[in-house]
Amino acid sequence: MKKLIYLIFLLIFNLNHYSQDIADGKILYIEDNKEIPVQGATIKWLNTDIGTISDEKGLFKLENSLNKEFIEISFLGFKTDTISVQKDKIITHFLTVSDENNLNEVTVSKRRNSMQRTYLMPQNIIKISEEELLKAACCNLSESFETNPSVDVNHSDAITGTKQIEMLGLKSPYILITEENIPMVRGASQTFGLGFTPGTWIESIQVTKGMGSVTNGYESIVGQINTEIKKPFTDMPFFLNLFNSVDGRFEANAHIRSKVSEKMHNTLFIHYNDRKRSNDKNGDEFLDKPVQEQLNLLSKWQYTDVSKGLVSFLNIRYLDDYKKIGSINFNEKEDLSRFWGGEILTNRFDSSFKLGYVNPEIPYQSLGFQLAYNFHDQEAYYGLNDYNISQKSLFVNLIYNSILFNSKNKIKAGLNFSSDDYNEYVFKSNIDRIDSSFGGFFEYSFDNFTDFILIFGLRYDIHNNLGSFFTPRLHFRYQLNDNFSLKGSFGTGRKIANIFAENQVIFLSNRKNLNKNFSDKLYGLSPEKATNLGFSLDHKVFLFGGQGNLIFDFYKTIFDNRVIIDFENFGEFNFYNSSFGKSKSDNYQFEFLFSKNNWNITAAYKKYDVSSYYKSGLKEKPLQPRNIIFFNYGIESNKINNKNWKFNITYNRLGKQRLMDNPRDSYEYVDPHFSIMSQITRVFSNKLEVYVGGENINNYTQENPLIMANNPFDPGFDASIVHGPIFGSTYYVGLRYKILN
Repeated sequence: MKKLIYLIFLLIFNLNHYSQDIADGKILYIEDNKEIPVQGATIKWLNTDIGTISDEKGLFKLENSLNKEFIEISFLGFKTDTISVQKDKIITHFLTVSDENNLNEVTVSKRRNSMQRTYLMPQNIIKISEEELLKAACCNLSESFETNPSVDVNHSDAITGTKQIEMLGLKSPYILITEENIPMVRGASQTFGLGFTPGTWIESIQVTKGMGSVTNGYESIVGQINTEIKKPFTDMPFFLNLFNSVDGRFEANAHIRSKVSEKMHNTLFIHYNDRKRSNDKNGDEFLDKPVQEQLNLLSKWQYTDVSKGLVSFLNIRYLDDYKKIGSINFNEKEDLSRFWGGEILTNRFDSSFKLGYVNPEIPYQSLGFQLAYNFHDQEAYYGLNDYNISQKSLFVNLIYNSILFNSKNKIKAGLNFSSDDYNEYVFKSNIDRIDSSFGGFFEYSFDNFTDFILIFGLRYDIHNNLGSFFTPRLHFRYQLNDNFSLKGSFGTGRKIANIFAENQVIFLSNRKNLNKNFSDKLYGLSPEKATNLGFSLDHKVFLFGGQGNLIFDFYKTIFDNRVIIDFENFGEFNFYNSSFGKSKSDNYQFEFLFSKNNWNITAAYKKYDVSSYYKSGLKEKPLQPRNIIFFNYGIESNKINNKNWKFNITYNRLGKQRLMDNPRDSYEYVDPHFSIMSQITRVFSNKLEVYVGGENINNYTQENPLIMANNPFDPGFDASIVHGPIFGSTYYVGLRYKILN
């Protein structure tokens, strides 16, 4: 019994002793008159390192092995408190906000450049933002590159007013032009298709120099231009743009967004433009720019369900475009007995559906599906030359993304199918052709997350006219240090030359056609094949409190088999494969980008060495500037009550250009010339801004752009040898009105 009493006494004593040596309680703070538990607060015995932290309910327990009386409680953003521990009492302590935590607001900001290079990707990609597009009139896609040096913009002829683009010394057929990564300007739309995408619809443009990804097809040879249209989920409810220029061009754009449900939005894009004025500044009795009218409608739908990892887009689009060209006295086809003239009528229907799925449980796994159908119909006559073409196209693409072993190794794999059904009427002959291909691709990328990225892609296609072939593509990026990087690319590409659709300038002369095989389904030609390789060096510089980049690009394109459009002998034209030597295009570009506060400059020097093997021998590409000097300066004033000014000016100097033989010009090379364009924008509020600007302000024009304009039915009539502007200075004014969210 004594032992039992002693044991009970000892147990009671130890329990009492234990209770006195444990500090336990809860840490809270008051917010909006509510008690909020503090998780992660540090509780330790004063002047020691022995302590614990509070749990998600603010609770803690701390053993007093040192027989201390005070504990210290601390948490980031709150005052550090010291309190005494009373035996047998549970602690409830409220923290108070530290005075040091009540700081004045500090905003750190950096202005994002309107034209950016993708530094973390191995491809040499330049992103042109909507802000960059607003620096110029930018009525359509063909005019979207005039304030940056990544793409060259030139006049294609002296009659249609069409602007053509070039990259790395080669024309747009060698560039893969896509809209939201679906092929868009190709085949029948090559000549005029860039004018069918209004500038206000564009959210951004990504320009890839050199070989593109195998996921986008085998046709890209010198690069890719991808246009992103504004998305319904991020577009503003209403946008209106009005534009008018001294040449009589009027344009109206409206975007109307509607919310169908929380997960589905729609934007209706409406575009209309016309030019009803007859302009003949140079007095040659021919229109300097066509009389025209265009209606362009797009309904874009977006469905997004984040919880299920789904996003989809549906586009439905219709275009009606009309142009009248030629003599200022020409009215209709019956007038051709007296006046040279023509009409170009284009109807186009586009539809596309995109579905993307990201696994909510495994975010690195995604699946994308694309389906597109379009119909393009052009009926035209150029003087006595009739040219009609229709194209029906189907495009299907499936892409799977995942990782291999870990996140350093990523893979893409997929399948695609495309079909183009062409019907042409040219030189009184009908040419029908179907191009169809089925292909698969695989792309592997490695990123060590420090200084090296590699992407290798390979695709295999089965084509009814090209046969079966592999297309390899390689891209890499190496970061030498924090400010210096190297990018490189290598790959091959193929294409079928659509001779007449891509070169409708052929019909703007009375040249005699020397080719007798064009009635063949491939015009009697072999497909084109080329290899492109190049590199880009980028070095960051810090000057005068601003940041800039020094960039050097070199790209080389070598043709194993190129199609030559031969205008070398005046009064004749011919086309054939250059199988007797390898044509090439070398491009060197030095570029300097600099920005500080509210202003930025872009300066570039480009040198071209482009030559082709003609039947008469190796010759420099005609009408190709040997060098180009580009300079752009932009500045904005500080915003006060959402009001400010924006100013932008661009200088573009074209070097010597070789001319083809003709009776108008007694010299072989055109002397260098330059053009200046500028725009001033006044922002009155977040809703309204007005802009005025001018193109070719220095009023440079080519003299006598038309050969034999006084006798257009003579065999010597020719409007194809153009090396400069026709119209001279053009000034415009416009406004933008927005209704924000």
